[in-house]
Parts: sequence; structure tokens; C-alpha cells
Amino acid sequence: MSYPFSLRHIPALILAASSTFGGIWPIFNAEGAMLEFGFPPNVAQAPETKPVMVQGQSRTTIIGLVAFLFYFRGKFAELDTIMTVYGFYAGILDTYIVYKGGNPSWALFRLAASWVFGFCGIAGLTASSLS
Repeated sequence: MSYPFSLRHIPALILAASSTFGGIWPIFNAEGAMLEFGFPPNVAQAPETKPVMVQGQSRTTIIGLVAFLFYFRGKFAELDTIMTVYGFYAGILDTYIVYKGGNPSWALFRLAASWVFGFCGIAGLTASSLS
């Protein structure tokens, strides 16, 4: 079934796309993905960290694919739940990891960006009947 696109769907689609494709990136360039995430170069360049990054980010891809699946099935309330949990939890965890890695400004950016998605989800933006 087809559902009409709304501007309210943009945050959910950004989350789905960035999770799906961002989670795939480490397969091809784990070091680059870790540097972009905010890890320090000594961590990103360590050979031992690359399989962990690839394996861990496979779960991120799964979340992105589930978000797309919910979107195309019209399960917008469920998608808002994913945005809420993912936005707030990832925001806190990413901020902590990146801050401890020595990149406080990038950590703050990650917190703010993640929480935008969390607040969109908790507000029920995707499922909202507002026009």
C-alpha cells in the first residue's frame, strides 16, 4: 500500500538512510568510518578495532532497514518509537564515547543531532496527523 509523503517524514527517512548506509560504510573503509564517527586516529588505525566496527555497525544497518520497512508499510508510530529510543540512547552513548576519545566539540554535535531525532520520535512527528 502506498502512503502519501509528508515533510514530517523527512527526519525518519534521514535516520533510516543514515543508519542503513552509514552502517555499511565500515565494510569498505572501517578506518574512515571510525574517524568520521569521532574516534581518535590511534583507535581508528588499530587493526584490532576494524572487525569490531564492521560487526557492530551491522546492527546499525539492521535498524536502518527496519526503519525503512516500517516506513514503507505505513507503521509510522513504530517508526517514531525507533527514532525515540535510537535518538536518545545513541545520543548519550555516542557523546560519551567520542568525548572520552578526546573530541568534545564533535561529541556535543552528535548529542544535539541525535536528540533532534529523539524529540521528533517522542513527539510522534512521523505518525502525527498534522498537515
